[in-house]
Amino acid sequence: MADASHSGEFVWHDLLTPNAAGAQEFYGKVMGWKSQPWEKDPNYVLFAAGSGPVGGVMESRAATPHWMPYLDTADVDATVEAATRLGARVLTAPEPLPGGGRYATLADPQGAVFGIHASADRSEAAAAPPQTGEFSWHELATSVSPNIAFGFYAALFDWDEISQTDMGPMGMYLIFGRDGRQLGGMFDQGAAGKPGNPYWLGYVSVTDLEAAVERAKEGRGSVLAGPMDVPGGDRIAQLMDPHGAFFALHKTAAKGASAASTGDATPRKPAKKAVAKPAPPKAAAKKPAAKKPATKKAPAKRAKPARKKAQKKPAAKKKAVARKPAKTKAKAKAKAKAKAKPTATAKKKATKKAKKRGRR
Repeated sequence: MADASHSGEFVWHDLLTPNAAGAQEFYGKVMGWKSQPWEKDPNYVLFAAGSGPVGGVMESRAATPHWMPYLDTADVDATVEAATRLGARVLTAPEPLPGGGRYATLADPQGAVFGIHASADRSEAAAAPPQTGEFSWHELATSVSPNIAFGFYAALFDWDEISQTDMGPMGMYLIFGRDGRQLGGMFDQGAAGKPGNPYWLGYVSVTDLEAAVERAKEGRGSVLAGPMDVPGGDRIAQLMDPHGAFFALHKTAAKGASAASTGDATPRKPAKKAVAKPAPPKAAAKKPAAKKPATKKAPAKRAKPARKKAQKKPAAKKKAVARKPAKTKAKAKAKAKAKAKPTATAKKKATKKAKKRGRR
């Protein structure tokens, strides 16, 4: 039976993909993972980092390509029963594993897929801090408030809520863990502007983030976000492999895995926040800052033409005023002519009178 004190740790990861051989080549190049068939079932291939196995790959064309994390539990059957009472769906009923242990796969109430696993060996390994090439952080992109999603997992795995961060338009980001160690985060992807089915995203620890991203691009992978800095000096990047499965990379501020080997969880804290801003982000946050000065100048430029027009209007009025005297002169001339007419008539009358007087 698994050690109950380690229940709720992320202990394994399965990749479901339509191209198992291609996935082995891709992740081997990006992460440096070694691949080897499982001795209990050659159709199941194991991925191993320098510290040991971290997961496996199964070829499947029936499901959307994805990584599925497994959580350690002391009792698989009891956990499945509790999960169904809380609204989860059972995808794979509890089954024994060759060589010992049991497992099952579930979909949480919102649809995010995860597995549970009982094995004394794996639960012991889970207590060690993550090393280079291992999964160091897990993030749940859900479709409800992170408080609601957290309630489900906390009831099953006795997780602790460590903190919540208000990411503004992206909503709240909840960080969870066990015994004071941060394990991952949760956020409402709809509020963050990322609609879609809920899913778990695993981050793999690397020593050179930029180099790993370049190798992923060379292997026909796609960069979805980053590389970007996050609080505390860490750097992250979110990617998609050539066959459609999401994964992420994480480089701590400490050099290599030396900080992780100390057992100090502090180097992992920024990664959790990184996932949040990132939601955040931060590089995006810098872009708006650059645009603000341009926005301020634009109104100033538009104001100038307005002033010119305003100056033209008074000029138009002056012209109108200048024309008034011209009209006045015209009227004066007309009056003068009018006065002149009576004078001419008077002369004619005087001439007539003079002629009459001459006849007499």
